[in-house]
Amino acid sequence: MSKPTYYVPKGGLPPQTQLLTDRAVFTDAYAVIPKGTLSDITTSALPHWNKARFWVLARPLSGFAETFSHYIAEVAPGGGSTQPEADTSAQAVIFVVAGEIALNIEGTEHVLGVGGYAYLPAGCGWTLSNVSTEPTSFHWIRKAYQPVDGIAPPRPFVTTEATHPPIPMPDTDGAWATTRFVDPADMSHDMHVNIVTFQPGGVIPFAETHVMEHGLYVLEGKAVYRLNQDWVEVEAGDYMWLRAFCPQACYAGGPGPFRYLLYKDVNRHMPLGHP
Repeated sequence: MSKPTYYVPKGGLPPQTQLLTDRAVFTDAYAVIPKGTLSDITTSALPHWNKARFWVLARPLSGFAETFSHYIAEVAPGGGSTQPEADTSAQAVIFVVAGEIALNIEGTEHVLGVGGYAYLPAGCGWTLSNVSTEPTSFHWIRKAYQPVDGIAPPRPFVTTEATHPPIPMPDTDGAWATTRFVDPADMSHDMHVNIVTFQPGGVIPFAETHVMEHGLYVLEGKAVYRLNQDWVEVEAGDYMWLRAFCPQACYAGGPGPFRYLLYKDVNRHMPLGHP
């Protein structure tokens, strides 16, 4: 397996001469946030974070994401946080796409480089710092954990993409594969954050329509993606949000692999809205 590459936002600001026309789309069923919108003026600051800024790609909002939030963090050398998470119900996945971080989980320190992945359960004590001489960037995906009677909550873990070979989807000859960091049969987890890879010519050969909400960040390559009734061109650095039951399909035309980081909510009953 070749060493993976991941797109990292560059920030900055477009010149005054640039045309306003872009690929940004926001609908009731899906949204597309192109990489060109990830400029300096679209970042946010968060409490108790030092020398850090965040692009917020998704957040719980009426008519938008319902189950999760998704940030891309950029932390300068010497930056980080000793109080990163204020919500004790929030679990998280950290996925490093540039540089290196020191992640302390319940008193144990781990150094994560590019491709490093960490799962942080709700209520877990953790801190994060950039102890290198270069900026670091990572995805931070958060979801309120839904406990289940008789099932213990998951434990924290740290791993790396390189130790999880992609698993081909049935009858695709490896053209469509998923890198899974959690066993799908493990009912303690109520969210999965995976990496999906399509080789050139690989497709989702039907309009997937299902209850899972999706957040997709394109790490590498380009493709045409079916979102509801529309075909949209996407490339590395773009972000897609798909509402539950939004039809989706994909065609990866090449010339290289098309890969994205995928969030989905799993393994829980559907809330019925009881008072």
